[in-house]
Amino acid sequence: MSNQVLIVDKNTMKKMQAYYEPSSTGKIPPGGVFAAKTSGCSITGYKSGKVLFQGKDASEEAEKWGSVNTVSSKEKSTTAVKKKTSLPSNFANLSVIGSDEVGTGDFFGPITVCAAYVRQEDMDILKHAGVKDSKALTDEKIVEIAREIIPFVPYSLLVLHNEKYNKMQQSGMTQGKMKALLHNKALENVLNKISPEKPDAILIDQFAEENVYYRHLTGQKTIVKENVYFQTKAEGLHLSVAAASIIARYAFLKEMDKLSEVAQLTIPKGAGAIVDQAAAKVIKKHGEGMLWQLAKVHFANSEKAKRLARK
Repeated sequence: MSNQVLIVDKNTMKKMQAYYEPSSTGKIPPGGVFAAKTSGCSITGYKSGKVLFQGKDASEEAEKWGSVNTVSSKEKSTTAVKKKTSLPSNFANLSVIGSDEVGTGDFFGPITVCAAYVRQEDMDILKHAGVKDSKALTDEKIVEIAREIIPFVPYSLLVLHNEKYNKMQQSGMTQGKMKALLHNKALENVLNKISPEKPDAILIDQFAEENVYYRHLTGQKTIVKENVYFQTKAEGLHLSVAAASIIARYAFLKEMDKLSEVAQLTIPKGAGAIVDQAAAKVIKKHGEGMLWQLAKVHFANSEKAKRLARK
């Protein structure tokens, strides 16, 4: 049995509790916050900030929460997580390529990854446009800002549609590896776009430890490594990551609109009970096969939707 332990803050713990509420076991251990079980993983969150993943899908499930620090279960729980060397001084004012992804925890919709280059001289324009942490923006505002900045920000947007995602996942590829491949390709694309100009640095919104990220890229023809930094909550560290996140979110929203048209009903975001109900409607209307086109079928939502559809 594979085990993974994550160390999370209170806000992330609340998000995880809400996310796994549909899979709750109803049996919370001493010192626990929540306990849930999916088809391939048991997840337990504790007041100490630790979240334990156990089962054959433990690594994959833990990777959904990539913006947190990961500790292998083989290590002692008291072992400190090694951090990437701190960012250079005055980093927020450097010309940087930042990358981020959207859609990894959503049952419906694709994964969208964006890398964006923000030059020092363009920062005031981006700030004036309202670029900041996308989590603090409404979907409507994200659409407005994205349309304003897309014409002049060098970027690369990659969309991993559900059909391809499901094939890759069923072939044994983890979501973490998919994200690493997408980030690396997006960064390569932006570097090619701005060449011969070079950024002062590259910042990836961290979803895996640095050594794990590069292990995922083993065998790739081009691996972007020069001046690359990994940081959690990177949207608040440089406008390039905030811009990348906004463009990725904008693309995700557009894709969700397309899927709603295909399904002939409104497709919700997230992975909670409302999503299960929508998936059940899709099954009743179009059959189980339609989920392959609309959703990440290995999520526990698939089985819940099938049960609801049979009622």
